[in-house]
Amino acid sequence: MSGSVDAHLDWSPGGGRYELAKAIRAAIRDGRWRPGDVVPSTRALARDLGLARGTVTKVYTDLAAEGYLRTGQGAPTRVATAGAEALAAPRPGGRAEPAHRWTLMPGRPDPSLFPREQWLAATRRVLQHTPTESFGYGDPRGSLVLRTTLSAYLGRSRGVLADPARMVICAGFSHALTVLGRALGDIGITETAFEDPSVVRFRSLAAAAGQRVVGVPVDGLGLRVSSLASPAVVVTPAHQSPLGVTMAPARRTALARSGAVVVEDDYDGEFRFDRQQVGALQALNPEKVIYAGSASKTLSPSLRLGWLVLPRSLVDPVVAALSLSGARPPTLDQLTLADLISSGGYDRHVRRARLEYRGRRDRLVAALPSGLTPRGISAGLHLVIPLSAAVEAAVPVAARRHSLEIATVGSQRIGVGDGVGGVIVGYGAPPKHAFAPAVEVLLAMLRGL
Repeated sequence: MSGSVDAHLDWSPGGGRYELAKAIRAAIRDGRWRPGDVVPSTRALARDLGLARGTVTKVYTDLAAEGYLRTGQGAPTRVATAGAEALAAPRPGGRAEPAHRWTLMPGRPDPSLFPREQWLAATRRVLQHTPTESFGYGDPRGSLVLRTTLSAYLGRSRGVLADPARMVICAGFSHALTVLGRALGDIGITETAFEDPSVVRFRSLAAAAGQRVVGVPVDGLGLRVSSLASPAVVVTPAHQSPLGVTMAPARRTALARSGAVVVEDDYDGEFRFDRQQVGALQALNPEKVIYAGSASKTLSPSLRLGWLVLPRSLVDPVVAALSLSGARPPTLDQLTLADLISSGGYDRHVRRARLEYRGRRDRLVAALPSGLTPRGISAGLHLVIPLSAAVEAAVPVAARRHSLEIATVGSQRIGVGDGVGGVIVGYGAPPKHAFAPAVEVLLAMLRGL
């Protein structure tokens, strides 16, 4: 096909509008037209196929409404990036699996909230003022500028006792867990406990790093510390993931004094809506508690920027494991984040995002049918709607029927648990324009259940 962009279509001359739309859908699902690709202009495609330009324009408009294409005033039409990978993913039988039209998955911030202008301005300042030698290989622990800036920020905002010399910068929390799993193994710790329920992917990463993974139950007061028998444990004390409870003060103290190496995942500590944020557990015992944070929820998971504040005894083992991992966040991004924090732009962005997510949570809670009360505190990017185990078992099929991507509590469990199930509603995931319709789809699904 000639024209502005070459693109192959399985389309027969004489086929009309609906056949053309079918051919383009097939090209996207098969992966021949890939996410982000520019597609032929309506003028060029109409000329090459011998169709009226208005026919092609109508097809593009329909496919944009279906989520296959992305159009914009004055910009070329492209294959949509959101969900297009799932559209093209083949099922075991060889047929394409349709993408979910709506997503309420937990642990995902709204990508449209990323502060593009502030990030660009910070990047320009860094490029203008950073010495050339700063862009060499550098310290394996990460940029000293970022570690120093984070030390002050974490102390101010989260109560963390952070010495830059005891901090390392990682490529997100997933990378941090992998590095910690190997470092703990190097000092003889080969078993790590996780909260039950907890994020499956994180448990898998620890296991892949050589750790034997066991579960410790969680109730309304957080991790049952009395049930902990492992030498290391990963916890989310400020806002348990996924149940949303806060660890009770007595249990925080008991955990800090337990003797176990504690990995404190402070994954959304900046987003507390009901009252002042709970301080970090790390301050209770900095020589046993590892503080882990990232920019994934506040800015974007695509930045792959995370950090660990370590006990003195673990600095060398973690740095050694970090060096062997081969992964390191780009220095430019590290320096840009440091500039954004020191300039006050990061705090302003967090406040704006906090207001947005608080508003979403309030709207979602107000829309829930009578009798459905969320579990957990008012915080973060998700909430849990309790359901019986029997009703929860019907959620996956019902969600597929409504083209809704959503998680359940049962899918995150290690053991049988207490029998209480539920759906985990990630209200942070949809872009602003899609939040209200996504909630309507959720409500329709719940009514059906």
